[in-house]
Amino acid sequence: MIPYRNELILALIWVAISGSYSIPNLVFGFAIGWIVLFLVRDQRLATRTVIRPWALLLLIGLFIKELLLSALRVARLVLSPRMDIKPGIFAYPLKVDRDFEITLLANLITLTPGTLSVDVSDDRRTLFVHGMDCSDPEQARRDISQGFERRILEAFR
Repeated sequence: MIPYRNELILALIWVAISGSYSIPNLVFGFAIGWIVLFLVRDQRLATRTVIRPWALLLLIGLFIKELLLSALRVARLVLSPRMDIKPGIFAYPLKVDRDFEITLLANLITLTPGTLSVDVSDDRRTLFVHGMDCSDPEQARRDISQGFERRILEAFR
């Protein structure tokens, strides 16, 4: 294992972002990286996340599939002469409990056309989702539970 590998990676990112490819800038980036990692070391050790690459690929594939299917559904709803939709907000009980997992689930829902994550309850057990068509909120809950949430749990636990 390379010592100070994470600090070096952050220093290289700093150099690339700042656009100044000099030794003093690299040293500055290394120092900033060291300070940042020193400050967050307790959080990093407490929240080790297991990443299963195959399950992560399945999650990405599911997102792409849902993105395409929901884009088609939204286009069909918008282009139909009769917009027979029932927009609304429904509460989704969360199985994921880590901040990273809740954020990922909320973002995947928001990035999917026709849905938008609105809020998370204070106890972090409920996600409020706005749906363009909430005619069957139970089906929407099942879709999230058996789709994104299940894949997130498989990928990161």
